[in-house]
Amino acid sequence: MKGTKPILLAIAVIFILKAFVFDFIIAQGQSMEPSIGSGTVLIVSRLRYGFQMPLKQRYLIRWAQPKLGEVVVFYTPMGELAVKRCTAIEGQNFFAEGDNGLASYDSRAYGFVPMENIIGKVLGY
Repeated sequence: MKGTKPILLAIAVIFILKAFVFDFIIAQGQSMEPSIGSGTVLIVSRLRYGFQMPLKQRYLIRWAQPKLGEVVVFYTPMGELAVKRCTAIEGQNFFAEGDNGLASYDSRAYGFVPMENIIGKVLGY
């Protein structure tokens, strides 16, 4: 049983980091091509815009908003996970568009998205 403590501790640390600090997401679809292709692993900062409760679409503390041109991961108004570029900000809402306009289902179809829906900023891929 002594050998299980370090393993459980490592699993707990990984869970905490994934839930609060950063995440890995696999891009699906062609909406962000040529910048981000389908199947690309994305590194997402969950702390870039504030501190969120895991499994909730609500920030406890918000210290920033996305800047124009940043690629963000968010839930669409229909509840689907999306990766798009922030192209406009109006108050507490943002407009998100895919780089591949012909193949992107984005804010041009569903309108502005509440800032609360943002999971984080894509740091790398």
